Amino acid sequence: MKRTYLLILLVAISITSACEQTDPSVDQENKRPPAANAGKGESVSLSKLDSQKAYDLCAEALSGYYKAIWNGLEFDVSRYMDDPNLKQYSEKKIQSQYNLFRKNNLTYNQVKEVRMEAEKVDYIEGEQSFYYLKLNARITKDVGNYAEPSEFLVQNRNGKIVIVDWYTSGKDSYDSMMRGENQVIDNPAIWKNSEWVNKLK
Repeated sequence: MKRTYLLILLVAISITSACEQTDPSVDQENKRPPAANAGKGESVSLSKLDSQKAYDLCAEALSGYYKAIWNGLEFDVSRYMDDPNLKQYSEKKIQSQYNLFRKNNLTYNQVKEVRMEAEKVDYIEGEQSFYYLKLNARITKDVGNYAEPSEFLVQNRNGKIVIVDWYTSGKDSYDSMMRGENQVIDNPAIWKNSEWVNKLK
């Protein structure tokens, strides 16, 4: 009787162990590590698997930006960026654009929807790996619509994926007037260059 009980117990343990093993049909390479491991303040390199996170972050920020400059909605730059210089510039950019549209009585025509198309999402590997994204936004308003391209650099800083630079290159855009036209957006440390930042003030 004891031998039969032990046999049944061993079979049950064996079945339980087999059920807990990973299904071999699942592509393990595409599974992301738990985010909880990256929240202790250390710098964690970006992974090629973070492209969706980088895209989602930029798309959400861009959508919020257009609703801020046309509809006057709040835009929390700290949600998307951590560099104080970039945050200050972005806040100034939003306020300047909103003031311009309001001054010209254009804010009555509110943004209803912002759609994104990713023209390019490149993973740049190196000592400080980052993502380069070029997103084309189509902004639908109460009356009419328009499209505008923006470029982003995204990094993992202290365990948080953040935008480290962004540039909107539409005609007469704030960035093209302040930073110059036809800029090459490829330096994730540009906002740490105090001499360059001071030229924008």
